[in-house]
Amino acid sequence: MSPINTSYLNPRTVFLIGIPGLEHVQFWIGFPFFVLCLVALAGNIILLIIIPTERNLHQPMYIFLAVLAATDIGLCAAIVPKMLAIFWFRSSSMAFDTCLAQLFFIHALQGMESGILLAMGFDRYIAICDPLRHTSILTPSILGRMVVMVAIRAIVLVSLLPILIKRLHVFHSILIAHSYCEHMAVVKLAAEDTQVNKACGLFVGFTILGFDMIFIIISYILIFQAVFRLHQKEARLKAFNTCTAHIFVFLEFYILAFFSFFSHRFGHVVPSTHILLSTVYLLVPPALNPIVYGVKNKEICKRVTQIFLVSHGSQ
Repeated sequence: MSPINTSYLNPRTVFLIGIPGLEHVQFWIGFPFFVLCLVALAGNIILLIIIPTERNLHQPMYIFLAVLAATDIGLCAAIVPKMLAIFWFRSSSMAFDTCLAQLFFIHALQGMESGILLAMGFDRYIAICDPLRHTSILTPSILGRMVVMVAIRAIVLVSLLPILIKRLHVFHSILIAHSYCEHMAVVKLAAEDTQVNKACGLFVGFTILGFDMIFIIISYILIFQAVFRLHQKEARLKAFNTCTAHIFVFLEFYILAFFSFFSHRFGHVVPSTHILLSTVYLLVPPALNPIVYGVKNKEICKRVTQIFLVSHGSQ
């Protein structure tokens, strides 16, 4: 399908190309993404089963991990079905309003994931720098309020993006050069002035991702200062060990997030490379998060082993 040199007034339907330049191999590219999705769904569903039922895991870090797991499942559900329909069945059409809904859910869930990572960083800071007050500070009611505030922030800020797109009426194309409805990919279709949309996208990105990343870094600077003041080597190693899973998840999320964010606005990255990496950025963290935390936590490993032994024994 080639773009037509004309304008579209209030289009009702858009078409997702998938990965420009790689249309001939999209069918095969879909399989590794499908496997990533299955791993992410299986791992996060297992976490959502284990954490509520295991009393030893009723701690702030694992409550946040359960929320993160639910967010990751939502991300997979928002992206993968339509993406695989494009890759495998060439079902590229999508109602414009449905596209905006997908845009909202993807970016809102990204914002929630970033906020939960900030909350987990705060939990690690309290646990290491003020351990005696950890349970009195992070009470169940406080945890609930933190999760609600993270959700409200993401919903309110991200809702600005589709609202501002709806004010645009004339588009020079209805072909979205992406495998899902990403904000800038949709904005670039407009034949009107989009400076407000671009500025709002930057504002939302920096308000959520930038703010969270800065405060997570500050929390780890304070954590490292507290750890290095410990006299015993074993105590230092134990303190570091409680943070390694969160540090790994933090780095994978923000490195990929900022690469995707800046390359689409300021970079000259080949479109196929950008789209592949932006899709990997959305699907790899949900697949890796349960593995990273599962490997680092003995209780989770034990319960997963029990689940598989029971299922194997019943066959």
